[in-house]
Amino acid sequence: MTPDQTDDAGALRHLLTLDRLPRAAIESLLDRAAHFAAGHDAREALAGVAVCTLFFEPSTRTRLSFQLAAQRLGADVLSFDASTSSTTKGETAHDTLKTIEAMGVRGFVVRDKRDGAVAELAAVANRGTALVNAGDGRSAHPTQGLLDMLTLRQAKGADFSRLKVVIVGDVLHSRVARSDLHALRALGAAEIRVCGPASLLPSDGTLDGCVVSHDLDAALDGVDAAMMLRLQRERMDDGLVASLDDYHRDFGLTAARLRRAAPDAVVLHPGPMNRGVEITDEVADGAQSLILRQVGNGVAVRMAVLEALLGRR
Repeated sequence: MTPDQTDDAGALRHLLTLDRLPRAAIESLLDRAAHFAAGHDAREALAGVAVCTLFFEPSTRTRLSFQLAAQRLGADVLSFDASTSSTTKGETAHDTLKTIEAMGVRGFVVRDKRDGAVAELAAVANRGTALVNAGDGRSAHPTQGLLDMLTLRQAKGADFSRLKVVIVGDVLHSRVARSDLHALRALGAAEIRVCGPASLLPSDGTLDGCVVSHDLDAALDGVDAAMMLRLQRERMDDGLVASLDDYHRDFGLTAARLRRAAPDAVVLHPGPMNRGVEITDEVADGAQSLILRQVGNGVAVRMAVLEALLGRR
């Protein structure tokens, strides 16, 4: 069970998922992130606060952007590396958290390969300790969802009521896709399309309310944004994808295919990209690509989240 993310006054205690997070809370975080993205800072917001990036799974973009975000807010930053920690000696994640808490750390950014792992830690954390889910299993990646929404807002405006978005690829195993779906629903997107091979689309209610397709050409017709997902190559070993060539033929975004979208459509990808598989170089590096802007927005969004959780403590 996911612990409450807000206190009795409605303020954020943790950020574990965007699922059922109120629209007003999401918009407030996006507004603050836009402030930071515009070049404003808050160097003393977290002065004297210690933040630990507690990663039990590899990461580049997420870890570095959280560290940079915390530093820009004036926090003391500790970087935890599971491969060189006491977890290699059998220490549990619970004991690791409590040990670092005992040092006076009150902010934890956690990534774990297990679904629900971050919520489990939030449930045992001390009062006044805040946890941010930096990706758990295939469940959620809320700050990625927020930075994708900020990128869309910058390109398309804050009113999503006419926005048509397609999410393409391995939704079944994607925590990014789930957080994007939660956010797009909360913000009132006009139409959410999902496209991918049947073997890579969930059948558990995740896609309720979406227009589901296995035909990328049709799914791209008139959309305002295409959000491409990384094809996890291990899915070939699982027998879920016949070959990389087949996947690219059916679900790879090319410049020719992109012309089916609205003329001012934008392209997003959470990275890392498999160039020539889910996206071509021409699209990834083209004028309609906002992929590098997403990376930059990650710092601004994570500043907004850390400030909201820890700035008043």
